[in-house]
Amino acid sequence: MKINGNEIRPGNVIQHQGGLWIAVKTNAVKPGKGPAYAQVELKNLETGTKLNERFRASETVERVRLEQKDHTFLYEEGELLVFMDSESYEQISIPKDLIGERVLFLQDGMAVVVESHEGRPIGVQMPEHVTLEVVETEPTVKGQTASSSYKPAVADNGLRIMIPPYMSAGEKIVVNTETMEYVKRAE
Repeated sequence: MKINGNEIRPGNVIQHQGGLWIAVKTNAVKPGKGPAYAQVELKNLETGTKLNERFRASETVERVRLEQKDHTFLYEEGELLVFMDSESYEQISIPKDLIGERVLFLQDGMAVVVESHEGRPIGVQMPEHVTLEVVETEPTVKGQTASSSYKPAVADNGLRIMIPPYMSAGEKIVVNTETMEYVKRAE
């Protein structure tokens, strides 16, 4: 599907320079002289390299449609992660480096969406938030209030994260899987 260069949005996958690229950031620029353009930060889905590219409104790019299927995370096998299709119960293995550092958030039985292009998995969408338990942090100081200062902590999955000063080890927290930041205390 062809789209104009100024219609590229973050998360879009496009065909560019003979490869598949995902738009990470987009910025519409209107210079004083000359036509407006979109400044797009792209990340190559095969190699992981980044590229900053300018697209004018008059340019067209090929937007790639990804097949999305619900899967369940089963287990880790060396450098591979094994997922099961929620409909056909077929198992697939995906390399850890395809997910990157977000692999820490995978939990047994977690529902995810595997994105594929021409039958080849190229990405995994995780839930926006996960619940983790704080296993290690500095002790709470009496009289410390919920101020803008945060203290370092370690979650049960090994993630190092900044949490509010009044929280202690053993408490459950909600973490954003995209930004890898503390969101709130779990209910």
